[in-house]
Amino acid sequence: MLKLRTAPRGIVHRLVVESEVLKTNMFGDATARDVHVYVPAGHDGEGLPLLVDLVGFTGGGPSHTNWKNFGENVPERLDRLIAEGAMPPVVVAFPDCFTRLGGNQYINSVAVGRWEDFLVDEMVPFVEARFRCGGAGRRGVFGKSSGGYGAIIHAMRRADFWSAAACHSGDMAFELCYLPDMPGLLRTLSKHGNSVEAFLEAFESNPKPSGDDTHALMGLAMAATYDPDPACYMGVRLPVDPETCELIEERWANWLAWDPVRIVDRHVENLGRLKALFIDCGTMDQYNLVYGARRLHRALDRLGVRHRYEEFPDNHSGIDYRMDVSLPYLAKALA
Repeated sequence: MLKLRTAPRGIVHRLVVESEVLKTNMFGDATARDVHVYVPAGHDGEGLPLLVDLVGFTGGGPSHTNWKNFGENVPERLDRLIAEGAMPPVVVAFPDCFTRLGGNQYINSVAVGRWEDFLVDEMVPFVEARFRCGGAGRRGVFGKSSGGYGAIIHAMRRADFWSAAACHSGDMAFELCYLPDMPGLLRTLSKHGNSVEAFLEAFESNPKPSGDDTHALMGLAMAATYDPDPACYMGVRLPVDPETCELIEERWANWLAWDPVRIVDRHVENLGRLKALFIDCGTMDQYNLVYGARRLHRALDRLGVRHRYEEFPDNHSGIDYRMDVSLPYLAKALA
């Protein structure tokens, strides 16, 4: 549903990236990856900044270019913001990074795949070569939830590559957003003999997986991402005892090594190189992510890292409207 019907409409190109780095993934996931690329009306892409959209868990980048009821998809939102003069023209890439376990945190994992390398070494160079956009100092990354996590962790690790980032309701403060799910995950696995393989077989054969099962799948995906064990099925080992749910400290430490709140001090120099860093979260976020966002905001203030932080009166769901704030902020910084 278009909010500004008079806005000139950009073009969404539907392309495929053939990946080499993803061939090592343990899931058998496809290495040919769709990437949709938005180019604004009146442009061929040359000389424009490039933004990359990282979607949340259970999503794929091309889902953001689909028709949307009672609202705009992201290309329509971009058409409107550009037509209104709220932001300068940009190229936006929407890569498909979906996996067999339902999602992605956009980092390298021996189990899930080398997703950081895919984005930085393959997908972005492919798009930039095709449309002559982006380049050093002209690249930004944004996302919500798992995509917000991807954006902030890339900002921390790869400021040599990205120059701006926006994290909407990103995963952080892992003890608040992940550990509370562990008892439920164990209960779900207990229905399948505590077997990840049996659970996944049942999930994939179920024509209508439940919400609880999908949430359990997310927990398995996080384990395979942050603390993969190639000796385990799908690389999944949990950070808790399967019978008592007691924390296994050495495994949990591997998770915390990827928690933005825990590692921000190590990445001050990188974060300080960014032209723009945007972080927000809903005050009623049902996954407790606002508390992690506040912790990160305080740490960035303490460390003297320039950033824009906002909270808004909403939860974790249906918050694409926040792109009206973040996308102009990134685009203006990169223009």
